Amino acid sequence: MIIKKRSSGILLHITSLPSPYGIGDLGPEAYKFADLLAEAGQRYWQILPLNPTETGSGNSPYSSHSAFAGNPLLLSPQLLLEDGLLHHHDLEHTDFSFRDDKVMYEEVTRLKHRICLQAYENFRTQPSTELRTQFAAFIREHSEWIEDYGQYVAFKNHFEHKSWVDWADEIKYRQERPMLELAHELAMEIEREQFLQFLFYRQWENLKKYCNKQQIYLIGDMPFYVSHDSADIWSHPHYFKLDGTGQPVASSGVPPDYFSETGQLWGTPVFDWEALEKQNFDWWVRRISHNLRLFDLLRLDHFRAFSAYWEVPASERTAINGKWVSSPGAKILSIVKIKHPEMPIIAEDLGEIDEPVRDLMQQFDLPGMRLLIFAFGDDMPRNAYTPHNHIKNSIIYTGTHDNYTMRGWFETQASYDDKSRLGHYTNTHLTADNVHEVMGRLAYGSVAQLAVLPLQDVLGLGAEATMNKPSTTDHNWEWRLKPGLFDWHQAQKLQKLMWLYNR
Repeated sequence: MIIKKRSSGILLHITSLPSPYGIGDLGPEAYKFADLLAEAGQRYWQILPLNPTETGSGNSPYSSHSAFAGNPLLLSPQLLLEDGLLHHHDLEHTDFSFRDDKVMYEEVTRLKHRICLQAYENFRTQPSTELRTQFAAFIREHSEWIEDYGQYVAFKNHFEHKSWVDWADEIKYRQERPMLELAHELAMEIEREQFLQFLFYRQWENLKKYCNKQQIYLIGDMPFYVSHDSADIWSHPHYFKLDGTGQPVASSGVPPDYFSETGQLWGTPVFDWEALEKQNFDWWVRRISHNLRLFDLLRLDHFRAFSAYWEVPASERTAINGKWVSSPGAKILSIVKIKHPEMPIIAEDLGEIDEPVRDLMQQFDLPGMRLLIFAFGDDMPRNAYTPHNHIKNSIIYTGTHDNYTMRGWFETQASYDDKSRLGHYTNTHLTADNVHEVMGRLAYGSVAQLAVLPLQDVLGLGAEATMNKPSTTDHNWEWRLKPGLFDWHQAQKLQKLMWLYNR
């Protein structure tokens, strides 16, 4: 069991932290939040993927143009200032007035882009010998992906932000001489993108060290699929089911179910497992190992696809006419286990899960997830998410980033019968004001070894604080924690609950 002690944690993505620059970042507020977690008796801080986001993809951290790169929007201007890469006058004049409860992505992207350009320019014109040495070491350490990533971003800008399938053929198909010539022409832009990655990883690793020193351990998240228009697929097209022009011949998704008559069509290409196996799944293993360096525990999103996944022909407009295809997840995880014997991995096993998925989890002793928001339907007594059916090797949540907050669920989604069952189960008179506390206590009282609450549920916030509403594209991933809303008083209350439930 990877979680050795009965413990608890908080789910809050980096973008949701307070900051004067319109989006949470890896700067002072992240360190302050780690201090509050320690004061609250928490041992885990769970976040969403750290990969670059784009406004064209709805700013989703699960849809990125790189499976290895970090998001430059999360760079802290204050820390760049301390490093001498920015000067005070670089930050004095901003044309934006940011909200403190929402991320305004378009405005934030413009501001952070300007700041990043300035930081690189200052580095280039007044290079610090120490920083230059560290940068060179970073390039060597991350050589397996950083060159392709830098070229992809620079080339994409050169080709007016078109998808790589619409680039000039010699670059699209990675012909050696034309690529070298274009890379030479765009050398400064490529170095800038690589330098921003160096800064990101530097800031992240320093924050992780600080958290670990406080005995706060970081839980990260890794999507199963990668975006079609990404550095990964451009540089490794043979690992994906593509046609001769680079277009997918099959797409990912999930079949029709209770929530959707037509299923979900995600649009990301599926993997060519035969090609990957010929290379001993090297790309997959590197990807998981890369994330295990970033985090203390790694949640594998859409874990059921490590057993079998829903594959839909590219010509289809819905997910109805797909089929289940077996995947070599056991082979991949066996190789990972050799490299990481402790297997610090969490399986995201939500939704329709069959016995082969359960067997795979058991084979590698991976904890799964239990969500209280799904526990109080018609089948409550037998429901695996109901507290009396929990198991020790699992992680209990009130809900995740994809669910309404507990208050929002109570006010807008829960039926009269759902509320009645929850009230009977807890012998409590439920109200919108106390449902988050009731559900929080159920989570803490569970036999599950780890209890994780979204910070919104700790604070009792309503539906307006929901992070993501699946199957919608507008105004997701925007919620931010207002300054001072989670403070030492809140931390002390949590600490008392940790003592009460032996967490």
